Amino acid sequence: MSTTSLTASLPVPDRADRLRDALLAADFTADGLLELLGAPAYAALARSETVPALRATRADGPLATLVRLFLLQRPVPHDRARAVLPLEEALADGWVVADGGEIRATVDVRPYGGPEGQDWFIVSDLGCAVGGAAGASGRGEGVVLGVGGASTTLAGITVRTPVASALDLGTGSGIQALHAAQHATRVTATDLNPRALEFTRLTLALSGAPEADLRTGSLFEPVASETYDLIVSNPPFVISPGARLTYRDGGMGGDDLCRSLVQRAGERLNDGGFAHFLANWQHVEGEDWQDRLRSWVPRGCDAWIVQREVQDVTQYAELWLRDAGDHQGDPDRYTERYEAWLDEFEQRGTKAVGFGWITLRKSGADEPSVVVEEWPHPVEQPLGETVRAHFARQDYLRTRDDAALLADHFVLAPEVMQEQVGMPGAEDPEHVVLRQNRGMRRATRVDTVGAGFAGVCDGTLSAGRILDAIAQLMGEDPVLLRDRTPQAIRLLVEEGFLEPAPGT
Repeated sequence: MSTTSLTASLPVPDRADRLRDALLAADFTADGLLELLGAPAYAALARSETVPALRATRADGPLATLVRLFLLQRPVPHDRARAVLPLEEALADGWVVADGGEIRATVDVRPYGGPEGQDWFIVSDLGCAVGGAAGASGRGEGVVLGVGGASTTLAGITVRTPVASALDLGTGSGIQALHAAQHATRVTATDLNPRALEFTRLTLALSGAPEADLRTGSLFEPVASETYDLIVSNPPFVISPGARLTYRDGGMGGDDLCRSLVQRAGERLNDGGFAHFLANWQHVEGEDWQDRLRSWVPRGCDAWIVQREVQDVTQYAELWLRDAGDHQGDPDRYTERYEAWLDEFEQRGTKAVGFGWITLRKSGADEPSVVVEEWPHPVEQPLGETVRAHFARQDYLRTRDDAALLADHFVLAPEVMQEQVGMPGAEDPEHVVLRQNRGMRRATRVDTVGAGFAGVCDGTLSAGRILDAIAQLMGEDPVLLRDRTPQAIRLLVEEGFLEPAPGT
């Protein structure tokens, strides 16, 4: 689909509440879809596979009609559409069009469950409601995608404390603005693509959310010198030769767009504010990727950067060539574009590309906390509270020297379990593992002292008193034990296995 064949005139949101009522009356919701389609067909939609859902909606019924019309983009008979929609209004407002004796949707509408059970709807271009970016294959540069894995990841890692102002930079179809509207008094949403702002307006209206302040422009340009308590962005982070597709290609060399976005965010954050980004970054020959990302962190900000995946340059190029549908066209053209990607990486010394999350918190600390780590393991979303707690622990630790740490009281985090590893029947375990069952799901090996210390941390005794008791039981010098243990305690606190007791 070329840019000119994208829907020229999008629906108007003025009577979206009437359409919303009709959708809810037919149970056109995330839960309703799961019940109608069944888990396998519902999961297949996330993989851009629609055949199971088409089979499940062959029978007549209000919900089946809406699924075929708005989610699967199949025409439905005029009388079936009239039975479930305020049809004259939907036609007049441009949500659907008449085609002979049938009704067709002009946009995708995907039910989406909010974090507190809200029934929301994400509006996007036709063919882009299921499977996220996979639905954009071969489409025009102005295409506006629906919900993909990146969208839900960013929504899940965002801290959701009440704030006065939030900025959704590069809003797309508006999912981040929709989430922010639940806990921000004022939401500003920007995008380089004016069509994206119209889709955001539709998403908010159809979901019953407050309107946002919508502004056209690149990166921070539309917000001039304004500052915010929360910034979120799922930017066009793909590292590519050129800027063919607005929704994914940043148009700057290498990972400069992501770097610029992160570096400039510091001056746009209010004190205590958070900024959350998804990003790609280069792994350059002869350079530590972690040092590269540390250099991005703006002054006065703490940072937590998590690399979730790494692809070599061939895997990366193939992924995004498939995304654009290049593998389905002329083989010579595909080869030419593949070569262009590899030439770009070779010129920059790029050997691989990392993907992950970047969170900033405007702390103003003289010695900011910058944690850069690789964590490809499963996590439990949403992680917003885990992220908030991480930065709270950094605040705590930077105010505590070893003496203060030993004077404080701690409790074992409620989701932590202890595992003993060793040969069956052995008197003592080979080692002990502390494991988090929620959040980041970290695991760490501890020695006998660490296991004993963590096991009795209930907030009653100070850390120093606990170590003195352990020293007595083990026949060790308590002074030496107090001297060598604070760093291990500090690490257990930093990674969330131990928490300062209430009142500490």
